Amino acid sequence: MLVKRNRANGVFNADLQLPFELRREDFELAMQDVYDFFHDVNQTLLEKGLGRIEDILEKRKATLSGLLSDFLSASLARHSRALTENRWPNGHPDLIVRGRYSGDAVKAGEHGIEIKTTKNSNAAVDMHGARDQWLCVFVYEIDSATEPATVRRPLNFSAVYLAQVRTTDFRKNPRGELGTRTATLHREGIKMLRRQWVYRGSPGATALE
Repeated sequence: MLVKRNRANGVFNADLQLPFELRREDFELAMQDVYDFFHDVNQTLLEKGLGRIEDILEKRKATLSGLLSDFLSASLARHSRALTENRWPNGHPDLIVRGRYSGDAVKAGEHGIEIKTTKNSNAAVDMHGARDQWLCVFVYEIDSATEPATVRRPLNFSAVYLAQVRTTDFRKNPRGELGTRTATLHREGIKMLRRQWVYRGSPGATALE
C-alpha cells in the first residue's frame, strides 16, 4: 500500500523580520523533515497491518505534540545558521544561540526560541509558566474522520507563528486539585502572535505525491 506524502507548499510571510538569522527555508525544511518521517514510518506500519503513527499517538495528545516539538526543534537546529538544541534536560528555551552558553546547555536562558505545537487553530498553547521569550507555535491538523483509516490525509501544518512575548501577554489557568499550574497567552497575546505569522497553509489541504 502506497502512503500519501505531504509537502510544505503554503505561503511564507516575506515581510516578517526573523530573529537569530533564521530563514524561511529553515521552517520549510523542518516541516518537510517531519512530513518525510511520518510518511516513512506510516509506510512501514501499514505494510505490517498496523495503524498510522498519528492515530496511535493521538490517543495521548500530549505525546504527539511533544514528539512534534522535539522533531521540529532538532530539524530547525540542523538547518539554522545560528541556533542549536538546548542540551540541558528540559531546559528553556528549546533552541539557543550556538556558543552563547557553556556546552550549549542552560536551565533557563534568554537567547533563543521556545518551540510549541498545537491542534488549536487559534495557536493557543498551555505552558508551564509565563516568561519573556521568543515563542514559535506550529499549528497542525490530523485527519481522524476519513474511512477507511488507511486513506486518511497525512498530518498537515496549517500555520506557523513566531513572536517575542512578555509575561504580561499571558493569563494563568485555574489549577485543579491534582493539576499543574499552566499559563496561556491571553486574547490580546494570541492576536499579537497571530499577526507574526511565518507560514500559512490551507487547512485540510494537502499536496500529495
